[in-house]
Amino acid sequence: MRLLLNLLWVVFGGGFIIWIEYLLGGLLLCLTIIGIPFGLQCFKLAWLGLLPFGKDILDEPGANPVGCVLNVFWIVVAGIWIFLSHLGLALGLAVTIIGIPFAIQHVKLAMLALAPFGKRVRS
Repeated sequence: MRLLLNLLWVVFGGGFIIWIEYLLGGLLLCLTIIGIPFGLQCFKLAWLGLLPFGKDILDEPGANPVGCVLNVFWIVVAGIWIFLSHLGLALGLAVTIIGIPFAIQHVKLAMLALAPFGKRVRS
């Protein structure tokens, strides 16, 4: 079931487009030394955005003060906009019964896109 939902996600849920966007964003961010931590978070979002079904987001144990500062910077610069775009897509997909599983995945991506530092993706 997970394989079928992931294939439908890539084709109809926008998974391939999300993957390309996060991948290009991560590559552009990694061109600068300051942007490397943010680029790595984009890569995390890219792989979750490509095949989200069957994956969970977990908090890493122990609060890292540097991660908290990076999360604040991420939220101010890009996180809120990415969060709102995923939330808008989720609301649009939740209108139909068939789109509800895809809407749930967009909400999962939105929560990770809001503050990605200190979180990890588990299969």
